[in-house]
Amino acid sequence: MLVIIHCSSKKMLLRIPSACFQFLLLLLNFALVLADSLSHVHSENTVTFNRNDFPPHFVFGAGTSAYQVEGAAAEDGRTPSVWDTIAHSEELKDKSNGDVACDQYHRYKYIVLKDDMPLLSVYSDGKGPVNPKGLQYYNNLIDELLRHGIQPYVTLFHHDLPQALEDDYNGWLSEKIVDDFTAYADVCFKEFGDRVSYWTTMNEPNAIALGGYDRGTIPPMRCSYPFGANCTKGNSTVEPYIFTHNSLLAHASAARLYKRKYQAQQKGFIGLNMFATWLIPRTDSVRDVKATQRAYDLYIGWFINPLVFGDYPETMKMYAGSKIPTFTPQQSELVKGSFDFLSLNYYTIMHIMDDSDSLKLKERDVYMDMALKRLDTWDGGSNDESQFPIDPLGLQQVLEHFKQVYGNPPIYIHENGQRTLHNASLKDTPRIKYLAAFIGSALNGIRNGSDMRGYFTWSFLDLFELTGGEKFSFGLYYVNFSDPDLKRHPKLSAHWYSGFLKGGNISSDGINILEKSSISGFSQ
Repeated sequence: MLVIIHCSSKKMLLRIPSACFQFLLLLLNFALVLADSLSHVHSENTVTFNRNDFPPHFVFGAGTSAYQVEGAAAEDGRTPSVWDTIAHSEELKDKSNGDVACDQYHRYKYIVLKDDMPLLSVYSDGKGPVNPKGLQYYNNLIDELLRHGIQPYVTLFHHDLPQALEDDYNGWLSEKIVDDFTAYADVCFKEFGDRVSYWTTMNEPNAIALGGYDRGTIPPMRCSYPFGANCTKGNSTVEPYIFTHNSLLAHASAARLYKRKYQAQQKGFIGLNMFATWLIPRTDSVRDVKATQRAYDLYIGWFINPLVFGDYPETMKMYAGSKIPTFTPQQSELVKGSFDFLSLNYYTIMHIMDDSDSLKLKERDVYMDMALKRLDTWDGGSNDESQFPIDPLGLQQVLEHFKQVYGNPPIYIHENGQRTLHNASLKDTPRIKYLAAFIGSALNGIRNGSDMRGYFTWSFLDLFELTGGEKFSFGLYYVNFSDPDLKRHPKLSAHWYSGFLKGGNISSDGINILEKSSISGFSQ
C-alpha cells in the first residue's frame, strides 16, 4: 500500500535551516472530476462508497511530522528547535519529549517499507552553512520513497522554528524571518525539487498565531496576562498580528521565488496549510450569529483573504484598528495569488458566542478585538476522554465556504484523524468510524462541486504528540514507546484503510461487523 505521509519538519531550516518539512507520501492518484454545482451541501453523509467513487487522480494517504517521529535530537548537526526547548522544560504532563520519538532518522528504510517516512535537519541553527548530513539524509529518504512508488508531499515549516532564530531576533516577530525563510526554501527547491512536486510552505499558521502568540499554549508560548496561562514573555494584544503579517510575507516570498525560478522546469505546485474548523453560533441570537461571521474572518479570512484578495478582512481591520499591520501595494501584490492550492487540517466543529462587552476594555487580545468567545465542542467525549465527536457535515460546510467565498480553490485535506488514549489495544474501531464518516464527507464535498484533490489521515503511526506527549494516539500503527526496539504493529484501522484503498466498500453495516471481528469489515 502506498501511503501519503505527512512528515513535517523538525526545525524550521531557515536561511539554510534545519529540516523543517512535512512529507505527505502519496498513496493513490485519482484525477479530479467535479460534479454538477449544487447550491447546498448534502444533509446526510454518503452511506456506502469505495475508493473508485472518487475521481481518478484523487490522492489518499497518511501523515507524520519530523519532530514527532525522527528522534536523533543531538546527531549530525541538529540543534534545538522551539519544541525541544518547551519539551525539555517539562511543560508536558507526561514529561515526554521528541529526543527519540519513533527513531525514524535511523530506521527510515525499514519505515519506508512499512509505508512510513521520517525527516531530519538540513541546517544547524536556522541560517548559515548547509548541513551536508541533513541534505544527504533527505536525498536518501526521497530516493527511497520514490523507489517504492511513494511521491513525497513536502511542508517546509511545521511549528518547529530553530531556537537559535527565536533567540537571535524573536523569530517570526521580526521581518528578518522573511529573507531567512526564503533562503531556506530556495535551498530545498534546488536540492529536492527535481523529485518533489508538491510544496506547502507552512503548517497551521493561524493556529500558531492564536496558540503561540496569544494564549501561549504552543511554542514559542508567548502571551501576556490575563490572556494566557503562566505567561513569562510576549504581548497577546499585538504579537499575533505581527506574526501573521510576517508569516504571510514569508510564505508569499518563498512561493513567488518558486514560481519565478523553479516551477517552469520542475513543474510542481506550492500552497499554504491552515487549521480549519466549522464554526457554529452558540445560540440562534442575532449577536451570536454575527459573532460567528466575525469568527470566520478570524480563523479563515485572516490568512486566506490576503492570499485571494490581497488584504485582511474588512471586519478585522475595523475591529482591530491600528493593531493590524497594513500591506503596502507591493506586499499586497506579492501575497495575492501566491498559491496553487490550499491544504486544510480538519478535526471537529467549534461553537462561537458574542462578547461585545470586551470592546469596552482597554487591553484586548485577538478574540476580544473580534468581540467573540470560542466554546470548544469537544469536552473530552462521553466514552473516552480523548476522542473528538464525529461531525462529518462540518467538513462539507468548510469546503462549501471555500467554494463560495474564495472561488473554489484546489484543496487537500492534510490532516484528519481521531485521537484516542495511547495503549496496547489494536482494535481501534472509534478511529475507523471517524475516518469512514469524514472520507464520506469528503466525497460529498466533491459531489457538491468542491475542488478537493486529496485526503490524508493523521497519523500513519503513533508518534510524539506536540501538546499531548505520548499519552495520546492518532496512529494507524501502534508504537510501543517503552520498548527499546520501538516495535510497531498495525491496528485494525490500518487493515481497514488498506482494504478501502484496495477497493473495499465503506458502509455502516460493514463497520458494525468490524466491531465484532478482528480485521476487515468491508461489504462486498
